[in-house]
This record gives sequence, C-alpha cells and structure tokens, in this order.
Amino acid sequence: MQFENDSQQSPWLDSPKRGSMIEHIMNNTEKIAELRHSLARYGLPPERPPISLGHPQADSVLGGGLRPGGLHEVFAEVWSASGFAVLLAMLAARGKPLFWVRPDFEALEYGAVSPQGLGELGGDPRQLILVRTRKVDDALSAASDILACPHAGALLLEVRGQPKALDLVASRRLSLAASESGVTIILLRQSAHAEPSAALTRWQVASAPSRSDDDDWGNPVFAARLTRHRAGGLGDFLMQWDSENAVFQQAYPGAVAATPAHRPAGTQIARAV
Repeated sequence: MQFENDSQQSPWLDSPKRGSMIEHIMNNTEKIAELRHSLARYGLPPERPPISLGHPQADSVLGGGLRPGGLHEVFAEVWSASGFAVLLAMLAARGKPLFWVRPDFEALEYGAVSPQGLGELGGDPRQLILVRTRKVDDALSAASDILACPHAGALLLEVRGQPKALDLVASRRLSLAASESGVTIILLRQSAHAEPSAALTRWQVASAPSRSDDDDWGNPVFAARLTRHRAGGLGDFLMQWDSENAVFQQAYPGAVAATPAHRPAGTQIARAV
C-alpha cells in the first residue's frame, strides 16, 4: 500500500515523540563533539615508565616500580621512618629538583635537613629546595604552584596529624595536578592515621635495625608495608637503602648489632631487658 503524500506516509514524523528523540540525538552529538575537542586540546597523560625502587619484591608487586606523576602516601610510625619518604622522593626526582614543603611546626618538631646527610645517602643537596610555610593551607597552596612547574622532579609534602584542609577533595586536586604535570608527590604523614584519599599507593613504615658490619653507622633499614595499591597487590618488605647506588635492596631478618667480644650474650640481653 502506498501513500499519496508525506503526511499520509508516516504520521509519526510530526509527533512529539519524534521531536524529543531528535533533540536527544543532537544533545549526545554535541557532548561527543565537546569530548573530542577536550581530548584534542589537553590530550591524555603520556605513558610514563615506572620508577624502580631497586627492591625486587617491591618492584614486582608495584608492576615495575612506583608510578610517576601520581600521589603516594607514607605514614611514618616513628619519626626516623620519615627517611623512607625522603628516599622515595629522591628516586622520584630522577636528577631534577626535589621540593620539600613543610609547615613550620613540622620543621621544628622533626628537625631540619642536613645537606651533608643527604649527600651521604646518595642524594644531591644542590637539587633540594626547602619550602617553609606557616600552616597546612599555605603548604597545599605552595604544592599546587610547584606542581604547575614543568622543571620540578618530585614534591615531598610533609603534613602532621589530621588537618581539615587535607581532605579527600584536596588529595584529588593534588593527584590530578601530578597526573597532568608528571611530577610525583610523596605525601609524608606524621602522627596520622589513614583516611580516604586519591593516593595510588599507601605505605606504613617503621625503622628496623641496621647491620653494623656495613660501615660505621649502617645503611638505613625500613619495615615497609604496602597497605594500598590501586593498580595491584600488597605486601610487607624489609628494605635496606644502598647509599652507594642510591637504591633499595632486600634486607634480611636478624640483622642486628653484633655482641661485643668482651661481654657474654646472655649478660647483654639481661641488661637490655
């Protein structure tokens, strides 16, 4: 059966339902066009090679190493474990400037940085830039400015306790800025507990005994627990820092100071207790 004109051919063409469907299609088309424009303008973050820690088991769990251009949290159980965050930031900087942002209270409570000590750990004191702020809000503002600098290698942001300024929204902003710039953020949390955040990894770190036969003072050893990893598994690692090669190595349990030759082991233990 054939219709004599268009109105007889399909009465649905002039229906309200047809108009609504056409409008819906046009809206979707506009949204797709806007999305393509945004991708063409800003692009997607480039695929960046992982930052190897040097520790075989940790690198394996991390998928080759720490992901650059991301936010990584380190919760130090004792003040000496904060050195783990410093070493991670050194590795992440990859020879570029390393910014260490600290509010005044943190700097006074946990001490200043020794350029000589940083050099003994295998770092370059000339690449370290210390930033002191009055409070956490100022530290977050300084961090945002640093992340906008393409010449920065890594950012170590030290925050104590549970400040309201460092909430989930703030961590997402930091994570997004790091992803866009490629600057890796190591967020050092002192005297704090874990909260929801946009961090790619989260580490709980405590110090461990060093071997006395390595050198005069012993290479730092850390008991590091990877409690959050958005791209893979978790694990516990005993990690010793190799100052000569500036990488982490596998440490082994029982690496404690030797008993003095003139004192029986039993006597030493009894006195220690």
